[in-house]
Amino acid sequence: MPETKTERLVSLDVFRGITIAGMILVNNPGTWSSIYPALRHAEWHGCTPTDLIFPFFLFIVGVAITFSLSKRKERGDDYSKLVLQIMRRSFVLFLLGIILSGFPYFEFATIRIPGVLQRIAVVYLISSLVFLGTTLKVQAYLTFIFLLVYWFLMTLVPVPGVGYANLEPATNLAAWLDNLLLNGHLWKATKVWDPEGILSTLPAISTALLGVLTGHLLLSGKDKISKTAWMFAAGNILILLGYIWDMWFPLNKNLWTSSYVVFTGGLALNFLAMCYFIIDVLGYKRWALPFQVYGLNAITVFFLSGIIGRLLYIITISVKDGQELSLKSYLFDNFFLSWLEPINASLLWAVIYVIIWLGLMWILYAKKIFIKI
Repeated sequence: MPETKTERLVSLDVFRGITIAGMILVNNPGTWSSIYPALRHAEWHGCTPTDLIFPFFLFIVGVAITFSLSKRKERGDDYSKLVLQIMRRSFVLFLLGIILSGFPYFEFATIRIPGVLQRIAVVYLISSLVFLGTTLKVQAYLTFIFLLVYWFLMTLVPVPGVGYANLEPATNLAAWLDNLLLNGHLWKATKVWDPEGILSTLPAISTALLGVLTGHLLLSGKDKISKTAWMFAAGNILILLGYIWDMWFPLNKNLWTSSYVVFTGGLALNFLAMCYFIIDVLGYKRWALPFQVYGLNAITVFFLSGIIGRLLYIITISVKDGQELSLKSYLFDNFFLSWLEPINASLLWAVIYVIIWLGLMWILYAKKIFIKI
């Protein structure tokens, strides 16, 4: 049976929940000095499982845009009101990102302006406006035009002050633009470039537009088996194209390269197809409830877990000899590191952190509280 226009796609909520749970897991190890390689980002070129999380979320944003705005377009909602609602949501997301960047000291002279929520806000804004104002064909064209334009800019345009195009961390075109426009407000780990910078937002929009195109498929009149087959087929084609493109424009999350968009978009399609087939086709849903709980309050749990994670470093307690330890160090050293190898202690801390937030989100779920941005 084809999807009705008002049916909620449970598999998308579950996919979102798995993604957010993964994001919290990799962002909150017990110690950054002992982490399994799969839970680290690639240092530069390359792609680890951790590098899949953010593009998966932007892909999900794109699918959700199609589901949400298609209903409103069909109802004939006022276009200007839709645009204002989109702009309001984008502003709130961006503001939450700034709060997360600055908390708790808010040193605005050096506060990081780019960030995860900030990128989601910008990508959501532009992708939504593209969806509202263009046809399916134009959306498909724009998806790949953005990727080709970015490829051209990054590999052919000489970088001012450097004299040639390159993909090195501090001297590429995206880093130059970030320094020009956001000097002093970049990621503190580098200060000279930002993984969520300005120019790399262009291909990130394509990541969301791949989700928009997938949303069109899911809302089409095709039967569920056909939709699953199309997602798997398209996903595998994109994975192959991304792998081939890597030879000329390497997979790189920090630069959000075009090959990275295509490769991770293909993996996202496959992952959604798997969830869709298991949950929405076969009807096996019980196993997925914890992830659905996460997925229905995704932004809320991401924001709050980031705030509390920061507080664990800031709150200190006195120990023997008058020394002070952060609350996190005290808990980690005494309840995890005291009986486990550092790398396993670090992983267990992250897993328990995810479980604690699952419990808190389950309270909201049980009370049917779903915080919408």
